[in-house]
Amino acid sequence: MSGRETRFRQWLLRRWQQVRVKWSVVRETALSDDVELVRRQYLESEQRFRALLESLPKVAVQGYDRDRRVIYWNEASTRLYGYGREEAQGQLLEELIIPGPMRDPVIQAHRAWMEKGVEIPADELDLQHKSGEMVSVFSHHVMLNEHTDDPLMFCVDVDLSDQKRAHRELDFATRFDALTHLPNRQTFESQLDEAIADCRRQDGGLVLVYLDIDRFVEINDALGYEQGDRLLVELTRRLHRTKRGSDLMSRLSSDEFVIAFPGFQREDVLPQLVRKVQQVLRAPFVMDGSRRLVTACLGVSIYPDNGDTARELIRNADVAKNRAKLDGRGSVWFFDQKLHDELLHQHRLVDRLAKALNSEELSLNYQPQVSAASGHIENLEALLRWQPEEGPPISPAEFIPLAERSELIHRLGDWIMETACRQRAQWRDAGLPLERIDINFSGRQMSRPDIFERFEACLARHDLGPRHIGIELTENVLIEADDRILEGLRRLHHLGFRIAIDDFGTGYSSLSYLKHFPVTALKIDRAFVRDAPDQPEDRAIMEAAIFIGHRLGLEVVAEGVENREQLTLVQEMRCDLVQGFYFFRPMPAEEVERILAGLVAGHPGLSG
Repeated sequence: MSGRETRFRQWLLRRWQQVRVKWSVVRETALSDDVELVRRQYLESEQRFRALLESLPKVAVQGYDRDRRVIYWNEASTRLYGYGREEAQGQLLEELIIPGPMRDPVIQAHRAWMEKGVEIPADELDLQHKSGEMVSVFSHHVMLNEHTDDPLMFCVDVDLSDQKRAHRELDFATRFDALTHLPNRQTFESQLDEAIADCRRQDGGLVLVYLDIDRFVEINDALGYEQGDRLLVELTRRLHRTKRGSDLMSRLSSDEFVIAFPGFQREDVLPQLVRKVQQVLRAPFVMDGSRRLVTACLGVSIYPDNGDTARELIRNADVAKNRAKLDGRGSVWFFDQKLHDELLHQHRLVDRLAKALNSEELSLNYQPQVSAASGHIENLEALLRWQPEEGPPISPAEFIPLAERSELIHRLGDWIMETACRQRAQWRDAGLPLERIDINFSGRQMSRPDIFERFEACLARHDLGPRHIGIELTENVLIEADDRILEGLRRLHHLGFRIAIDDFGTGYSSLSYLKHFPVTALKIDRAFVRDAPDQPEDRAIMEAAIFIGHRLGLEVVAEGVENREQLTLVQEMRCDLVQGFYFFRPMPAEEVERILAGLVAGHPGLSG
C-alpha cells in the first residue's frame, strides 16, 4: 500500500470516528429529551394521584416500604388514626395502628405477600387510634413493585364508625327499651326463665309484680309525650333504687313494668313486696313544673303456684293486673281462683267468636300502604273487624289473643285468607290498579302443619300469585319458628312472595334474624314513628333500621304516620312506603274500591 493510500485510510477512519461521535451526541440528546418527557409525565401523574388521595376526606390511604415503614400518609389517615403526616413518617405499621394481638399475623401476612405472592384479603378490621381507642375500618391492600427489590404496599381504609354505631344502636334497640334502658320482653323472659331454674334447683319461690300506671294516656294527652317519658324515666330510677342485685325488671310496653323477686317463699312476703313497689309511687312526680301524684295497678303471680315458666308467670300477673284495674286506681290483685269470673268471660267471648264465623259479624277492612315518594297506593293490609249483631264493636286486641289461646285461630285464619283472596281476585277482574293485599299470620297459625298447603291452595282457587298476596309476621313468629316453618317461608320467598316483619323494633327484633330469615320487608313500629320528630333517640333508631333494611335489600314501611311532620321525616330517611291515618284509615272494601276506581278522591298525598 502506497503512502498516499495509507494517509487516505487514516483520514477516512478519523472522519468516521468524528461522525460516530456526533451521531452518538445527537442520539444521546434525543434519548435525554425522551427521558425528560417521561419524567415530566410521571411527575404530573404522581401529582394528580396524590391530589386524588388527598381529596378523599373519608378514605385513609397509607403507603409502606418493604420494611413496613410509612412512606405516605394522607390527611384522611390523620383524621382516622390521630397521627400527623410528619409524626407517622418512617414509623412501623405494626407499632403505629396495629393492636398487639394482631401484630405478628400482620407481619407474617406482609412477608407472605412479598415473598410468595399471597395477597392480603380485604376485610373489616379494628385498628388502633393514637389515643389507644379502637377504630373500625374496611381495609383494602395494594402491592406495587412486588417482584422487585423495592415493593410498596398501600392500605386503603374506609371508616366504618358510623355504620358500626348504627349497628350497635339497632342491636341495643332489639334487646333493651330505648327510653328506660331496661331489658325488653324478650331479654326479660330469658332472664326470668334462668331465675326460675335457679329457684327450682334450690326449692325456692319467686314473686312477679306487674305494674301498670293508671291513666297514663291522660298524662300524655294533657302534658305531652315528653312529660310522660320523664315520668317513666323517673319511675325507672326509683324502682332501681329499691331492687336487690338479684331482682329483675323490664318495661313491657309504654306504661307497663314487671319486677321479679327471686328467692322469696310464698304468701308470707307478698304484702311486704307489694308495699315495696307501691312505695316508689308515694312521692309526687314533677311534671310540667308541677308536682303530681301517680298511682298504678299491680298484678301479682307466684312461682310455682301460678306457673313454672316466664311466660306463664307474666301472663297470669297480667291477668291479675287487668282485674285490679276494674277495682280502680292503685288497686292490687293476686292471681288465684278469684279470677275465675274473668276467665269465664273470656271463654264466653271465644264461643261468641266461633258463632260470628258462621254469621256476617266479621269483616275485613283494608288500610293502604302509600309510596313515600309519589303518594300513590301500592298495597293494602287486610285488618280483621268484629261487629256483633248486638252491642259495640269488639277490638281485635281483645279477641285475637283469645283466639290465639284456642284452636279457633285456625278457623279465623282460613276465613281471613279466603276473604282476602276472593276480594283480590274481584279487584283484579275489575281491572283496578292495585298490587298486593298483605295478610297477617300469627304464631299459632304458622304452627299448623298444613298452613302453607292451605295458603297456596287458597291462592290457586282464585288464580292468584306472589304479586297479588303477601304475608306479615310478627318478630316472635320467626324467633320461635321450627325448621318446618322456616323451610316453608323460604319456599314462598323463593317463589317471590313478600314476607314482612310487622312492628319491627318492639322487643323481639335482632339483626341476626334479618340476616338469616327469608324476609323481604320491615314495618317499623308506630311508636318510633310517633316519637321520632321530637325524640333524637327514636329518630336515630328509626334511621338505623331504615339504613340496615336497605343495606340488606329489604323494603321498609313506616307504620302509624299521622301528620305531615312524621311524613317529612320518613321521606328524608328514604323510607319506601307509608301506612297511617295521615293518608288513609282502615276502610271497608266498598270504600277502597271507590278510591281505586277514582270515584272518590283520596288523600292529596305528597302534592305541594
